[in-house]
Amino acid sequence: MPDRLLAVRAAEGDEDSFAVLVQRHSRSLLTLARCMLGNPQDAEEAVQDAFVSAWRHLPEYRHRAEFHTWMYRITVNRCQTMCHRRPPPLSLDTVAEPAAGDAWSQPARTAEEDAAMAALFRALAELDAGQRVCWILREVQGLPYKEIAHVTRTDEQTVRGRLFRARRSLQEAMGSWR
Repeated sequence: MPDRLLAVRAAEGDEDSFAVLVQRHSRSLLTLARCMLGNPQDAEEAVQDAFVSAWRHLPEYRHRAEFHTWMYRITVNRCQTMCHRRPPPLSLDTVAEPAAGDAWSQPARTAEEDAAMAALFRALAELDAGQRVCWILREVQGLPYKEIAHVTRTDEQTVRGRLFRARRSLQEAMGSWR
């Protein structure tokens, strides 16, 4: 069943239709939120809050955009709000040592992958919020420029400019990982 019909039914109070929408879009929204926030727990909270907000505002949803685009916008807004309210990060000296992995894992490879991901998250955090959102929506979620423009409430030219600057900054920041 198409999202549009499910959204109409959900707006009329059909919880099962809304549950289908949640199931259909949760994974991509979690990926988006995880990239924006860098923390799985915060990402789950942001997506949950986004779906609660969507449920409350479904009667006002006018279908000017696809349902998933509308949900991206709500999730991005929620993530940005969480970023503004977030306390400063802890120093590495205050973080406990991680538990040892199983003996069958490849510790060097795992450590390198973890370090590369941490470097990417740091580089993403250094980007301007608009650049970060555009990069995540394009490179991680694969959205077309038009949809990104709708989610970010800008035009396609602005999206292209933000992506260009984001890619250039990330390329510089990640240069040592090539």
